[in-house]
Amino acid sequence: MICLSNRCGRLFDPLRLCGLARNISRKGAKNNRSRRSRSRRLRGDFLNTAGYTRDEIEEPIQSALRFKSGADRSRPLAGRCVALVFFNPSLRTRASMQVGVYELGGNAVVLEPGDTSWTLEHREGAVMDGDKTEHVAEFVRVLGRYCAAIGLRTFAALKDWSAERTDPILNAFAKYSDVPIINLESAMHHPCQALADMMTIREQLGEDRKKVLLTWAWHPKPLPMAVPNSFALAAAQMGHDLTIAHPPGYELDDELMEEIRRQAAEAGGSIAVEHHVDKAFDGVEVVYAKSWGGQSFYGLPEKDISTRAQYRSKWIVDEQKMARTNNAIFMHCLPVRRNVIVTDGVIDSASSVVIDEAENRLHIQKAILAKLLSG
Repeated sequence: MICLSNRCGRLFDPLRLCGLARNISRKGAKNNRSRRSRSRRLRGDFLNTAGYTRDEIEEPIQSALRFKSGADRSRPLAGRCVALVFFNPSLRTRASMQVGVYELGGNAVVLEPGDTSWTLEHREGAVMDGDKTEHVAEFVRVLGRYCAAIGLRTFAALKDWSAERTDPILNAFAKYSDVPIINLESAMHHPCQALADMMTIREQLGEDRKKVLLTWAWHPKPLPMAVPNSFALAAAQMGHDLTIAHPPGYELDDELMEEIRRQAAEAGGSIAVEHHVDKAFDGVEVVYAKSWGGQSFYGLPEKDISTRAQYRSKWIVDEQKMARTNNAIFMHCLPVRRNVIVTDGVIDSASSVVIDEAENRLHIQKAILAKLLSG
């Protein structure tokens, strides 16, 4: 089943196990008004995969494979609308969600706060005498009167790690919404991408446990951690033997790593961390490349840039490193900087599955939408 967040009035901790959130309720008299009866699955949000079991990851993958093959041609969104709210740029996420909603029979309304809609304030108790025009409290509840679900993209600003790791904007949307919120990438998580990644590994290599490498790569500027966070978590949940390779100082969140290790142990997989980039490639079957910023550098981009400069020539996925693998496939969420993250020779080779991976965003998101909104 799709594992969903608690819809209570408190802010949702992105690292809280959503599998434990069995009581889906709201506090306050205003939230006790009569609503049509829904099951737990249909009232929740898709914020991250924390707390999922392998079976709960498998279900949307299998559903996505049916959509992709044409075996499932259902249109559960017929006559319904999904709002897609983008604080940040998008190609694959925006296009795949719009196409997916259409193919399920629905209509997508795309909004860009500060551009095609008002600037938004998410903080509780904020005195809105600055540049923010509307509060999330009204924005979200109004959209809920028009739309069956709301998808949200809001990147990390890379300014304050302690604040951003709690996904404040995503959780403000979840707090005020009466309809499901779908995370289309937040400061901490990108679950749609992670499920598409697991689907791609399944398609390319089968169901067996695989040796998977998540490798940091040099990039001219610091990037958010959402993709590596969600990929590592999902790979652990699927029981793969995961190695996370990065230079010192670019560790993933400690609490998230605890959850990743716990999930790997439960699913029969393993977790290793490697600081020697060449060694990390030895014998792996999947290479997933992504750059991200260091937690200690949040708010200090120039320090991050100067620190990472020493890794430019070494931390790149090239033909020599791929030759150390066990005929590994190469994956990246895209967009990717050629000859920075990965060489032309690798991304254009037969081992590269980045286009299949991008296509699978469409099918996995259709599976998520169908599960949340059927019935």
